[in-house]
Amino acid sequence: MRTIDGGKSWEHGVIANLDSVDFRSIYAFNAETAIVVSAGQPAVIYKTTDGGNTWELKHTASKVAFLDGIDFSDQKSGYVIGDPEVGKWTILKTFNKGDSWYSVENRPEAVEGEAAFAASATSLVSRGSSIWIGTGGTESYIHYSNDQGTTWQKFKSPLKQGAASQGIFSITSLGSGDIFAIGGDYLEEDSQEGNSAVFSSTRKEWLRAEVPPTGYRSGIAYFPKNHCLVAVGPSGSDFSIDGGMNWQLLSAEGFHAIKLSHAGGSVWASGADGKIGKLEF
Repeated sequence: MRTIDGGKSWEHGVIANLDSVDFRSIYAFNAETAIVVSAGQPAVIYKTTDGGNTWELKHTASKVAFLDGIDFSDQKSGYVIGDPEVGKWTILKTFNKGDSWYSVENRPEAVEGEAAFAASATSLVSRGSSIWIGTGGTESYIHYSNDQGTTWQKFKSPLKQGAASQGIFSITSLGSGDIFAIGGDYLEEDSQEGNSAVFSSTRKEWLRAEVPPTGYRSGIAYFPKNHCLVAVGPSGSDFSIDGGMNWQLLSAEGFHAIKLSHAGGSVWASGADGKIGKLEF
């Protein structure tokens, strides 16, 4: 779907006639150019340069790949995260605006049962030469690289973990190397246990929220204009104005994914039954 009038009207279509493929990840550079990534099989990456009228296949991953999210650090450099294969994370990168993709040479190791979540396709953040990946499952970590994926460090998260339904579901940058992680357990939508924390890349440490969001949350976005964090999940949405230390219920309206606009002037969310929302402050 695409809007070019601030959400008043929408166009929609099928990508390359693939009407049964689960495209969850998208990165739009502008009104005409965007990259989409599928979750599940076939594991494919497509690109449009004409506003979605036509799509060109840019990459096909392995027959067991599951791709979870996409982010770009600038107009040319971007990354796609996928679940581990043979004990190592799937991380693809591009330096030509998504026209070609290849694996990073030094893929970080994953423990058995560790995975990323494609619920909101936002478990990956790239800024400059830095990359952060939030994971969950049997164990939950932040995997961090400050050299475009050449070397990696990992830091155990304090979020709920130990089962396939638990862990970090979404991360967002607060600037200065601080990353806020949100999640919990999607089988316990109203549980506040282990659903949020902030990670400092400079101090290499975690800080838990004092008053956490009101339930499991699958997506998070930072709105610099209002110094506000907004988290969404199927049971509602919450906001914080103090860097994620204290949260308040915003609405009982459920959403699955949330994103800040490229211009930084608006926040958008999407959810079940084709629902799209724009946040009004």
